[in-house]
Amino acid sequence: MFDHLFTGKIRLRLLSRLLLNPGSQVYLRQLQKELNVSSNTVRLELNKLMEMKLINVVEGKDGKEAKIKKYCANSFHPLYDNLRSIIFKFIGVDQLLEQVFYKLGDVVEVYLTGDMAEGKESPFIDLVVVGDIDRTYFDKLCIKAEKLLNKKIRTAVYTLVEFDLALIHELPHVCVYNSEWGRGGGKF
Repeated sequence: MFDHLFTGKIRLRLLSRLLLNPGSQVYLRQLQKELNVSSNTVRLELNKLMEMKLINVVEGKDGKEAKIKKYCANSFHPLYDNLRSIIFKFIGVDQLLEQVFYKLGDVVEVYLTGDMAEGKESPFIDLVVVGDIDRTYFDKLCIKAEKLLNKKIRTAVYTLVEFDLALIHELPHVCVYNSEWGRGGGKF
């Protein structure tokens, strides 16, 4: 299966797009535009991922009663958690957790937001951090992590009292750390 899984850049980008934000459903044309490749290329890759049962098709109707297909991650696949963890390693979130958040101490939650939360390529890693942290120390750790990851890290920091999930409700977001999971909790 792994021979078929990571055979091309487009497939890896599709997996990233679908596994990073498992609640999202995307259209073929949407993926075509985001990946900047032909719809036939996207369709072939989607079919291969469906054969491996890594993604599902959700069929529905649009406002004109035409049938439409949306694609989403199959979160019940036995390799789902492992593949999602690999994708997080690929984009560098695992390094952020190891190099930054585990060193801060009193972090309650960390959310990946923006383009990367949707699995899109981006020179930025957008994060929302919830907890009582030393901002000066945090900024120094982020600068080191930026050099390591070769990406700009943009953050919004809230205390537990200030934070409300409604603040990021309209944004694509994925929780990548929760203090209840514990270190190495595998909840990527």
